[in-house]
Amino acid sequence: MEDSKPSKNKKKCSFCGRSESEVTFLITGMNGYICDSCATQAYEIAQEAIGTKKPTASVEKLNFKELPKPLDIKMFLDQYVIGQDDAKRFLSVSVYNHYKRLLQKDNGDDVEIEKSNIIMVGSTGTGKTLLARTIAKMLHVPFTIVDATVLTEAGYVGEDIESILTRLLQVADYDVAEAERGIVFIDEIDKIARKGDNPSITRDVSGEGVQQGLLKLLEGSVVNVPPQGGRKHPDQKMIPVNTKNILFICGGAFDGIEKKIAQRLNTYVVGYNASQASAVIDKHNMMQYIAPQDLKSFGLIPEIIGRLPVLTYLNPLDRKALRAILTEPKNSIVKQYIKLFEMDHIQLTFQNEVYEYIVDKAVEYKLGARGLRSIVETIMMDVMFEIPSQGKTKYDVTLEYATQQLEKANISRLKTA
Repeated sequence: MEDSKPSKNKKKCSFCGRSESEVTFLITGMNGYICDSCATQAYEIAQEAIGTKKPTASVEKLNFKELPKPLDIKMFLDQYVIGQDDAKRFLSVSVYNHYKRLLQKDNGDDVEIEKSNIIMVGSTGTGKTLLARTIAKMLHVPFTIVDATVLTEAGYVGEDIESILTRLLQVADYDVAEAERGIVFIDEIDKIARKGDNPSITRDVSGEGVQQGLLKLLEGSVVNVPPQGGRKHPDQKMIPVNTKNILFICGGAFDGIEKKIAQRLNTYVVGYNASQASAVIDKHNMMQYIAPQDLKSFGLIPEIIGRLPVLTYLNPLDRKALRAILTEPKNSIVKQYIKLFEMDHIQLTFQNEVYEYIVDKAVEYKLGARGLRSIVETIMMDVMFEIPSQGKTKYDVTLEYATQQLEKANISRLKTA
């Protein structure tokens, strides 16, 4: 007589049809089964489907009384970034006004606050990207930093303009409503300047073409964004993102723009009146006189300049500022090395003369704040290689040792013209 017990293999997943012996386990339902693999896929499909529709929470929780005021934002930036008070003030006000735009209510007065995108101009190593990274730490809205150097026109090797919004969506966990209220910092904006002052007759796929593509993003429009980035193709599912409430902050070194400013100010014109006018101009900091027409002369198209109405500058770093950057901020270069040695239970100290020597070399090589790290790294490389294996508990960096290490490394190759 045959056993009347049903075979386990009769239980099959109602979705993929695999038997119980072919899967890890089956989940039993009212009229069928689902295997662990199909359950996982169903979850992922559901998350993708509702990911663009789930309600935003962080922005709705914003309370006007709890918003950081411009002065509070600047005080926070002061803890990490030395100097650059003008840029900090512009940035603090722009971010604060962005919050107020998000909280504005329709009172029937037909007054709608428009966003004021901002552009920061300053030579390399003055703190543009650091300002952006620091302010991101205290924001209540999605924030992302993108690099303009990789952007090209659609259809060419590189990244499409829409990849900027893909990064913002990723930061917002694909919550479109939250991403539409975010802040984007576009770094190296000067690298997409067109090659000549006249409209190009040939394709400038990483210059003027990218500027044209950025117009709709900066102004505010609905853009179809590929969810995973990359190139768009007809069969791909797109996510519509409205950029009307996205604040754009741009930064760039604009190397050589000082000559454009000097030409505009006629600092080298011969004549009595010209010499009087140029006498009050600080030729060591021409960036403070920057105006929108200088950006146009450099290669930004007028349309994009008009969509970046707030223009501010960063001062070149003098010796006093470099000395402060070396030791004062919360994440100063010296504090980073002290922390690295603490992890090996070694107390690291520097003689004051070493700080002065490092700053002198940074001024000589004209590399800005980044030059400080290059010099300290050169001095400390041998120490970091040897000390962890020697069992020492203290190490003091002397001026003699620092001088010896720089001469050994031939760091003069870093010197710029």
